Amino acid sequence: QVQLVESGGGLVQAGGSLRLSCIASERAFATYTMGWFRQAPGKERESVAAINWSGSTTAYADSVKGRFTISRDKPKNAVYLQRNSLKPEDTAVYYCAANTAWPNWYKDYGYTYWGQGTQVTVSS
Repeated sequence: QVQLVESGGGLVQAGGSLRLSCIASERAFATYTMGWFRQAPGKERESVAAINWSGSTTAYADSVKGRFTISRDKPKNAVYLQRNSLKPEDTAVYYCAANTAWPNWYKDYGYTYWGQGTQVTVSS
């Protein structure tokens, strides 16, 4: 059972930056597609970004393209989400997810493992 622990959330002003981290408990992480999702109050969970097992391919939701960057560090069992030019509409609980087929990177139901989430609040 892979455990995922997110960190790096908090309060930031609009236009600011934050980096989220997700640490996996097992080395099997190295073979997984990893994704980031978010859920704002009263809204459905939505995909944000994903990275394939090797780190060679990434994908982003249109709403974050050019502002967010996903990366992974296999020796550290870590995946990161660097978020720049933050907007109030980026306020949400952000979740790390692991293990899905790459074509389904944006479908939350395809992921096997989930973190507990970390709150990000962007003030205007």
